[in-house]
Amino acid sequence: MSYLIHNFAALTGTGLIKGAVYGLVALGYTLVYGVLRLINFAHSEVFMWGSFAAVWALTAIGAGPNPSPLEIAILLLVALIAAMAVSGGVALVVERVAYRRLIRLKAPPLTALISAIGMSFVLGEIMGLRDKITGWIGLDGTLHLYVNGARDNTRFANPLESRILFNIGNYGVSNIDLLVLGSALVMMIALDQFIRRARLGRGIRAVAQDSDAAALMGVNKQQVIRVTFLIGGLMAGSAALLYLMKFGVTRWNAGFLLGVKAFTAAVLGGIGNVRGALLGGFVLGLAENYGSAIVGSQWQDVVAFVLLIVILLFRPTGLLGESLGRARA
Repeated sequence: MSYLIHNFAALTGTGLIKGAVYGLVALGYTLVYGVLRLINFAHSEVFMWGSFAAVWALTAIGAGPNPSPLEIAILLLVALIAAMAVSGGVALVVERVAYRRLIRLKAPPLTALISAIGMSFVLGEIMGLRDKITGWIGLDGTLHLYVNGARDNTRFANPLESRILFNIGNYGVSNIDLLVLGSALVMMIALDQFIRRARLGRGIRAVAQDSDAAALMGVNKQQVIRVTFLIGGLMAGSAALLYLMKFGVTRWNAGFLLGVKAFTAAVLGGIGNVRGALLGGFVLGLAENYGSAIVGSQWQDVVAFVLLIVILLFRPTGLLGESLGRARA
């Protein structure tokens, strides 16, 4: 407890940063559930692919030493576009391969869940084998493949150098902290307003509330589903870049634990609730840090799930509990 008291500011700052990333990824879970009443467990790999896209984009550009502020902005913008484009594209592939036919056939939810889990493994293993497969053609014309099992961390060459801007207690707030937190809040607010005020956003809410009635009113359900997956992928891609800017590395299974925690954040805030995803992310990030300060860092992941169990025992619908279909304009 004394460690928590003496390091309260630092634990709060890092908890909010983690919570912002959790919240952005949680949006993908909550949007798909709100529209389809299904859990997209492949969404964690959508995040992971976005993180690699950002790394590949900066590697391809080859940022030089001591970039100017304009160059830094351009590099980060390119990395953001690459991450969002790849994550959005992978999300559409997940919808096309793992969901579309099952939705058309009105398959049981359990079937779609298993399909999503299978897609998650496929996407993770494909990335795990990247650049690890070498091949050659023998004299007899036979193709030979060799798979190297090493799966190392991949470093992100952040063009923005971390600098402490001011102190709150014993925590030095850096420019990266403010950029990550501010960017996450702006994107979440923009998505919330899009869902509540834009025509397509109203279509998403209509399908979430009653898909049959929405179809009678002229809403294209299949288009809404694709847009929902795309938006979730775009948010995951932006979260991937913010994650890399703060933590600096990614790997083929980077999305697994983070995805589980983002799903936990979505449930904490109220699954199917866009604002709940933001709230759940911040609550989870803070609870992890505060809990680990009390019981030990090795119990950090356990604290997150204990919090989930406690909240669901007393409020099964989550902290906010309002579904996407009943969101007010």
